[in-house]
Amino acid sequence: MSGTIATLVTVLQSDGIIPRGSRVEVFDAIYWVFLVLGALVGIVVIGYMLYNAYKYRDVGETDEDAAESKKVERPKLGELPRGGGGGRKLFLSFTLSAIIVISLIAWAYGILLYVEEGAAEEPPTEQAEALEVQVEGYQFGWRFTYPNGHTVDSAVGDSFKVPADRMVRLNVTSADVFHNFGIPGLRVKSDAIPGQYTQQWFIAEDPGTNYTARCYELCGAGHSDMTATVEVMSQEEWQNWYEGTGNETETGDDGNQSDGGDDDGHALEDVLEEPVDYGMEVHA
Repeated sequence: MSGTIATLVTVLQSDGIIPRGSRVEVFDAIYWVFLVLGALVGIVVIGYMLYNAYKYRDVGETDEDAAESKKVERPKLGELPRGGGGGRKLFLSFTLSAIIVISLIAWAYGILLYVEEGAAEEPPTEQAEALEVQVEGYQFGWRFTYPNGHTVDSAVGDSFKVPADRMVRLNVTSADVFHNFGIPGLRVKSDAIPGQYTQQWFIAEDPGTNYTARCYELCGAGHSDMTATVEVMSQEEWQNWYEGTGNETETGDDGNQSDGGDDDGHALEDVLEEPVDYGMEVHA
């Protein structure tokens, strides 16, 4: 079934029926199509209502109108009306409306399949493979872990750096309560649930642009401050930064060492070994 859906999505994309590209391009295409069609439908419906309101306005009934009304052949109970062609017009209008609505639903569903499944299964671009990042929400910040183990934390002012024109795949989860990770400027929004992972993706196209990621699910007193900066860098600039982060799984950086050697660790041990005088005597 999934293979059939993927094939259908591919065919529709190749025909240009379903827009493809970044999430921004896809969702903007949906927005403009429904805006234009909605405006056209609104103009037709409201125009037809105003036309009938004017045509059948009450101008007072004359004797001639009353006599003409009596000549009208009205259907009896259990009989179908004949003549006039009104029934055929009504049936035709309903049929055309149903075809248009169903076509729009199928088109929108095809786009949804592309956003949720098709894009994730696309082969990597010529420049580089997709960048896979682990996103973990906690009260009250976001941690982003890159494939080499390097982690940045929004709570201490770190920015989430991503390369331009390259697919970024996010595996979103939470360390404590329910959160919701969203980047409106990139049309990204995903639940962050403890013990589960939800997948999202995006392609940022403009180097030098910063976006704001926020939590969109009330999660505590610091919810409004749970933000992160998404920094878009050129491919070369990002690659240089990424190579400079090193492989933290190999450096063994566990927070107990500093650039000056082991002095900090020994100093902490000396402090813990010194007796502490609280100014109190304890009697047995």
